[in-house]
Parts: sequence; structure tokens; C-alpha cells
Amino acid sequence: MAHTAMTVTMIAAYLAVLTFVALKARAAHHFKEFSLAGRSLTLPLVFGSLAATYVGGAFSIGFVGKGFDKGLVFLFIGLAFSLQNILVGLFVAPRLRALTGCHTLGDVIHQKYNRTCQILAGIISVGLCAGFSGVMIKAGGSLLADIFGFPLWAGVILVCSVTTLYTTVGGLRASVITDAFQFTTFSILLPLIFLWLLFHSEGGLSQFAKATIETTSQGWASISRIEIMGLVTAFLLGEMLIPPYANRALGSKSTRVSRNGFLLAGLYSATWFMVVLSMGVLASMKPDVVAEIMKLPELAREDQVLLILIRSTLPFGFYALLLVVLLSIIMSSLDSLLNAGAVSFTQDIYRFFAPPASDHSALIQGRWATVIIAVAAAAGALLVPTIIKGLLFCYSIWAPAVLPALLLGLWIPEPRPLAGKLSMLAGSLSGIFFIVMLEWIQSDIPPILPALIIALLAYFLGHTICAKQSATDFRRHSCS
Repeated sequence: MAHTAMTVTMIAAYLAVLTFVALKARAAHHFKEFSLAGRSLTLPLVFGSLAATYVGGAFSIGFVGKGFDKGLVFLFIGLAFSLQNILVGLFVAPRLRALTGCHTLGDVIHQKYNRTCQILAGIISVGLCAGFSGVMIKAGGSLLADIFGFPLWAGVILVCSVTTLYTTVGGLRASVITDAFQFTTFSILLPLIFLWLLFHSEGGLSQFAKATIETTSQGWASISRIEIMGLVTAFLLGEMLIPPYANRALGSKSTRVSRNGFLLAGLYSATWFMVVLSMGVLASMKPDVVAEIMKLPELAREDQVLLILIRSTLPFGFYALLLVVLLSIIMSSLDSLLNAGAVSFTQDIYRFFAPPASDHSALIQGRWATVIIAVAAAAGALLVPTIIKGLLFCYSIWAPAVLPALLLGLWIPEPRPLAGKLSMLAGSLSGIFFIVMLEWIQSDIPPILPALIIALLAYFLGHTICAKQSATDFRRHSCS
């Protein structure tokens, strides 16, 4: 009873501090503040917010489970994600920030293609933000359900309600400032907990090195090469410029801030992957932890490794502290996704069908959209099997649906609207089709690979058709 009271007190105190920080960020009074924080984000805020969003529940709780099961195999896969962010920082983020009048990726696609393409991009962005949010809410709800022993749906409602409250009021500025606060918290505490566990483990560093080699070798043997290729592709492209990251690039103070924020966050993520995967290896060294994990249903094991490890090995005060850290990690990703989805809905969809009468009405619509997306994500959270599987599902749709049109549109001198439309439609539909079909036939081929190929083929088909029409003196808008 005393332990439960301590946990409740620590979590309540943390949420109170977080709410205070969010309120100090001040409420957004204009849609530009709600969507882009007035394009005033400095390097520490962009870096801290990006890093906090990157290392959410999936890259913390989920990767500890992968470390327990496969050693450092997922470090190689995770480094593809780190590389992606470095490449975005070097080549893509500055180009996005240099564009004027863009609140969303949909605005970027509108500038490069046309209005229909923007609406398609908006629908995909909102759907994927809701999907990613569902994964984060599942992680947070499971955490609270484990702490308090109440049903998963109650934990889902609590996490969703608190995050939605401050995101709805403050918009991007509140999201970024709370993310930076949360980033500082867990960047210090989780590595300290890992070091404490390492030096209090039997055999210390030498036994840890031996266990790392053994579990990693077994992990490599248990996974096919085509599956590794698909996972690397998914982590390289699956989160590239999803709406929350794009909003940081568009809302940064300058192209230099945008570039350096992504570079630093990419380097940080590589270190984080090493820490959380190593915690999974530590869990595999402890017979009592392994025994408790193996009692769980197979689908539930991966997401419970970190909680069982800490609960079984640390003094209760440390366990309660870790719960606060994990809650902050999850909320830092969730608030970013909710805000980005709401901005995309308002800017890319709503204003074309029911144009807001004023900036204030756009702001109100953005706030309502935040709540609606949160409710939809909370409902979907109950269907998520595991955190990593939920992420891979979203990756398999986002990368083929948006990236070919977005990246080629930024680099090709005269991108064709038909190419963008065909690519986004083919990428979305083929992503969903291959997710269902490959799961049904139990194939190791990741759905992101064939879906990406189809999206690229569709893009170049549309580009070729328009090029041929231009060559025969058709006006370019005939391909629109």
C-alpha cells in the first residue's frame, strides 16, 4: 500500500510539473503559433523535441524487449533510423525550411504539385498520425495499467486525456517545450538506471559482454536476411519526415537550426538505441526475470521486459522513478503526433472544403481536430498487438504513400501532379494490401519493400505520361 501511494504521488507530482511547464509555454492565440510556434524554435528546442519524439515508447520499451530476445541485432537496424535523420538534416530539412508559407507537408506538396495532391497528403498524414498515436497510447496505457492494476482502457483514457489537454491549449510551442523538459528528464535518468543495473549485476561488465555476444549470435541466427533487409528499410524510411518531424523543420528559426537539430537528434538516437538494447541484454542475464517473462503470453512478453527487469532488481523508489521516466517518454511522442495530425487536418483538408472565416476559427478547428484524433487513436490503441508491430504497420504505409512524391518533388525541377497522385494512391493501397496479404500467408517479406517499389513505379509512370503529353504540345495542366 505504501509503495502504491509513493508511485501515485510521484506520477501526480510529475504530471503537475508537466502541466505547469505547458502552461508557462502560454496558450496559442493564432493558428501560426498553434501549428509552427511562430517559426521561432531555437536549436535546443528543435533538438530536444526531435530527440524526445524519436525515443518514444517504441524505441524505449519496445527496443528493450528486442534486446532481451535478439541482443544487439536491432542496433544495426536502429542505426538505419539514425542515418536517416542525419541525411534529412543534411539534405532535406534545410530545403523544407527555405519554403515560404508552408505549415505542413501537405503545403509543401501543394507548392510542388497541386491542391488534389495536398488533400491526399493530408488524409494520409492525419491517418498515420492517428495510427502512430494509437501505438503511443497503447504503451502509456499498458504502463499505467501495470502500475495501478486497472483495465487497459482506463490507462488509455488517462494518458490520452492529460496529453490532449496541454496539446490542445498550447499547440506546437507547448508540445516542443514539454518535450524538451521530458527529454532532459529521461536522458539523465534512464542511462543512470542502466549503469546501476550493470554494476550491480553478477559478473559485472565481463558477464554482460559475454551475454551480449551470445544473445546477439542467437538473434542473427533467428532472423532471415530478407527480414533484416525489410526492417532496415522500414527504420530508414518509415519515420522519415512524418508530420511531427516535418513541423519541427518548418517551425525552426532558420535553415541552420533545422539542419543542426536533425543532425544532433540523429546522433543522439544512436546512443539511445545502445542503452535500451543493452538493458534488454541485462534482463536476459537474470534467471528470475527470464522466468517471469516466459510466464507471459508470447505477444505480451516484448513490451513487459523493461518493467519486469526494473521491478525485480531495483529498490521500489527507483522503480517508481522509472515509471515516471517512461511516462514522460511516451507523452513526448504522443503530444507531437496529436498536434501534427490536427494541423494537417486543418491546413490540408478542412480549409479546402469549409474554409475558416478567420485565423481564430482555424485555431479553434485545430483544437477540435486534436481532440477528435486523440479519441480515434485511443480507440485504435486497444487493437495494437505490440509496440514494434504497431510501428512497423504505420511505417509500411507512410513510406510508400508519401516519401516518393515528397522527396522527388523537392529535387525534380518540374514535378508532375499526375505522378504525385498516382504515387500516393498506389503507395497507400499497396501498403495496406501487402500488410494483409503477407500476414495471411505468413511471409517474411516486409510489406514496405513491394509497396515502395509499386509507389516508385507509379510515380515514374505518371511522370512519363505527362512528359509525353508535353512533347506533343499538350498544356501541362491537362495532366493535373
